[in-house]
Amino acid sequence: MSTELKNVEYGLEKIFEGAQDFLPLLGTDYVEFYVGNAKQAAHYYKTAFGFQSLAYAGLETGVRDRASYVLVQDKIRLVLTTALNSNSPIAEHVKKHGDGVKVIALWVEDARKAFEETTKRGAKPYMEPTVEKDEFGEVVRSGIHTYGDTVHVFVERKNYNGPFLPGYKEWKSEYHPSPVGLKYIDHMVGNVGWGEMNQWVKWYEDVMGFVNFLSFDDKQIHTEYSALMSKVMANGNGRIKFPINEPAEGKKKSQIEEYLDFYEGPGCQHIAVATDDIITTVTKLRERGVEFLSAPPHTYYEDVPKRLGKHVDIFKEDIQVLEKLGILIDADEEGYLLQIFTKPVEDRPTLFYEIIQRMGARGFGAGNFKALFESIEREQALRGTL
Repeated sequence: MSTELKNVEYGLEKIFEGAQDFLPLLGTDYVEFYVGNAKQAAHYYKTAFGFQSLAYAGLETGVRDRASYVLVQDKIRLVLTTALNSNSPIAEHVKKHGDGVKVIALWVEDARKAFEETTKRGAKPYMEPTVEKDEFGEVVRSGIHTYGDTVHVFVERKNYNGPFLPGYKEWKSEYHPSPVGLKYIDHMVGNVGWGEMNQWVKWYEDVMGFVNFLSFDDKQIHTEYSALMSKVMANGNGRIKFPINEPAEGKKKSQIEEYLDFYEGPGCQHIAVATDDIITTVTKLRERGVEFLSAPPHTYYEDVPKRLGKHVDIFKEDIQVLEKLGILIDADEEGYLLQIFTKPVEDRPTLFYEIIQRMGARGFGAGNFKALFESIEREQALRGTL
């Protein structure tokens, strides 16, 4: 890693000072997927990932065009929504993209102001500020378009104490698989088309006041066959991080090109979820049938002490266990991190998950890129898309 890149990666507080404060974000409120069968998708996320039933909206609650199931695990809320008829933008989204992320909802103090500030800076409106009420209080939501068919919805819920949002009722279920230790969303990665990364970097800077605190080019993210470029955008308090990827020229088709082909446009490529105990979390996920990318060769784990550098003395995990599970290790100036990536969770090779445990490190596993991409390419070869 170059000195310049290290300065970018490790001088985060200094860089975040450049973020504008016109759009204070408190965190990720929820992520909504448009899916072909929300009931079955909800069962999968409960069974495989340990999410719990939270709320429901559908025919039984007076909603005629869709059904939505809300799942929760610690600070993570997922909404799975399906159309109830073919004449629906939800159905059209699924027809084009397959199951995928439609809404990345951001928790704000003032949804009206968030809408005003972003639209006057050039954001295309998706949802005018709307007040939603029920017996538990009121929620204000607004929204804007971002890359592809993805949208950001601003959620103001300071005057609400219901289970999720007005229009939803508590989802009572007799099926309660135990959680697997997922805590919160660490970051969400977007894939955009050829030459579009800098356009969206500028959009996040101008419209949302984000800063680009970390950049990787095709000289840093490449294998023998493929490459990509990536820039990480973050808001002023660093709670919201959106890496943006675009393809780069290579001998064969990159994972980003594969995603764009099968998703049929830009979209959310993966969601990184944090855990405090990645060994336990990954062990439970594997036991429940979640599939992960193949582990790097044994030589990768022999080099772990060198990769850890000055942090080797505080490293407490058993490297043999990490190797058995296929968990990757990387370090920066502030600590180390452990991470692993699932295979795509749908038949289209699009959305997947990253499980990450940060032990002080605030980077994104730059030292793992080569091993990770080679593992992804092995899967692409099996699919005939490399």
